[in-house]
Amino acid sequence: MGLEEEIEEIEEEIATTPYNKSTEAHIGRLKSKLAQKKEKLQNQSSAGGGQGYAVEKTGDATVALVGFPSVGKSTLLNALTNADSETAAYEFTTLDVNPGMLQYNGANVQLLDVPGLIEGAAGGRGGGREVLSVVRTADLVLFVLSVFEIDQYERLREELYENKVRLDTDPPNISIRKRHKGGINLTTGDDVDLDEGTIKQVLREYDYINADVTIRENRSIDELVDALMDNRVYLPSLVSVNKADLIEPDYLETVHEDLQAHGIDPDEAVFISAEEEKGLDSLKQSIWEELGMIRVFMDKPGRGVDYEEPLVLRAGDTVEDACEKIGGDFKERFRFARVSGPSAKHEDQQVGMDHELADEDVLRLVVRR
Repeated sequence: MGLEEEIEEIEEEIATTPYNKSTEAHIGRLKSKLAQKKEKLQNQSSAGGGQGYAVEKTGDATVALVGFPSVGKSTLLNALTNADSETAAYEFTTLDVNPGMLQYNGANVQLLDVPGLIEGAAGGRGGGREVLSVVRTADLVLFVLSVFEIDQYERLREELYENKVRLDTDPPNISIRKRHKGGINLTTGDDVDLDEGTIKQVLREYDYINADVTIRENRSIDELVDALMDNRVYLPSLVSVNKADLIEPDYLETVHEDLQAHGIDPDEAVFISAEEEKGLDSLKQSIWEELGMIRVFMDKPGRGVDYEEPLVLRAGDTVEDACEKIGGDFKERFRFARVSGPSAKHEDQQVGMDHELADEDVLRLVVRR
């Protein structure tokens, strides 16, 4: 029996086994085996050849435009950036990854128009695995949906999931430390629902026989498997609904219902028309917010505050991160910094490396000569 047949057999058994406490450990073992066999199959396919797309990441962040063929990704890329991606009203126009640079709020955001996904992409159809490998390197996934084909959303998410991309969730908070003996010592948080026997069964499938394991939060079997595979990518996502200019007023309610049916809040989706260049300002702002970007204006000695070219960082970044982004020997020569703005308690507050910066802060570094 080949790997593909083995995978189908396991999937069938999982699908036909009722899920309850008495079957939980068995299902956990099956899902562990399934994940490992899928990984083996994918590695075998990759070894057989197939070129990926080599795209150099540049700028302050990278966004992958994901959608099925002919939803308007290339048109959108051209409208948002200085790219020149060939467009046409037929499928599979984009045959390679086309990058463009969105300049917004002083940031340079690289947008990647990847070839339109088709069903079965994660399994290699239509060069899909190479396309998905590019998506995995991005900082944000931007779904581009046609207003008339909202149902494509679920299929796109499924393809990304099959290629180990986990959207809009954090990695499981699980720590594992191997030991030489003593079996599995398991510590779980109060809200963890998985049975201890199930967790240990899954751990053994990954050859954890002696280990200290701590699971701090409630997670499913699939999420436990993800943590043990340790090759999943966790990315935020944003939904844009293209061709909104074609919506008749009496059809808008149907669109909202379609979005809700697929777990998308209509208020959070960004309605655009790439062709008419409508809604693009809202989309730019949403991209900025989803990436968690902030602007820090540098107070440069003898030149004052540079409001034209801010230092672009991420929410949660510190003065130390700012020094690393600037480069050079600022970090080694650092004495202290002065900050004015939203993160400061008062004007020109003296702070250290660990001070967390906020959007529109003014930062002055004081360094040793």
